[in-house]
Amino acid sequence: MPESNEAPSVLSFFGGALKRWIFAVQDYSLLSLQSVVNIFLPPYYWMDTLEQMDLIGVGSLPIVVAAFLSIGAVLVLNTASQFQRFGMTALTGDAVSLALVRELGPTIAALLVAGRNASGMASELGSMVVTEQVDAMRALGTDPVRKLVTPRLIATVLMLPLLVAVADFVGLIGGYIVANFTLRLGAVQFWTRAVDALEFGDLVQGFVKPIVFAFIIATIGCYEGLRVRGGTQGVGRATTSAVVISSVLVLVADTFLAKLLLYIFQK
Repeated sequence: MPESNEAPSVLSFFGGALKRWIFAVQDYSLLSLQSVVNIFLPPYYWMDTLEQMDLIGVGSLPIVVAAFLSIGAVLVLNTASQFQRFGMTALTGDAVSLALVRELGPTIAALLVAGRNASGMASELGSMVVTEQVDAMRALGTDPVRKLVTPRLIATVLMLPLLVAVADFVGLIGGYIVANFTLRLGAVQFWTRAVDALEFGDLVQGFVKPIVFAFIIATIGCYEGLRVRGGTQGVGRATTSAVVISSVLVLVADTFLAKLLLYIFQK
């Protein structure tokens, strides 16, 4: 008898979890689709978009610069001994450039932006839901998705590729500084090799990924904020979920994008 009672409870638990997951994916997909469609239909909230571009782009700039100056330096520090061992110190610029542009630049910049801005979107929109500001918008005939989600999506998609470009450049500067002091590489030698190592496919990989990552970060942050339940505790849970889910999805998407883009440009 205990076993017969336990089996339905376990099945119902997993069945309920599966239903909740399916409904969450459905709601997220609808929100994402609606936010994209709103880009092409009036009215447009340009001031909100510019404000979000300032918060996301300019606000994240100091973090990105500090992080990638260190990342470029660490890349050279970790590879310097191997380059010296095989007498290939001239390849330092190639290695740093390819690593930053192809992979480290887009991925780490996206994770930094997710940690800073996905949490901010979730907490801000969650607070608006808790204080019934979103319901007031609906009562006044304003579409909350068009007013709140679409400007954040546009701003993130526009600003993250620019942040990645800055990150790549700053990372190369950090790499050059360390290479100059440890490997005695001159500026001409380092920067010529770093630029010549890049091909068109590498640049496409470096700037397609941020667009996809930006879409994930903005939509997950807004979705978690708009589905807040349970007062201020719900806002805290939504903030944590936004950072965790967006970061994991960025890494998962990076795996598939890397495989796809390498297949396209190495044919």
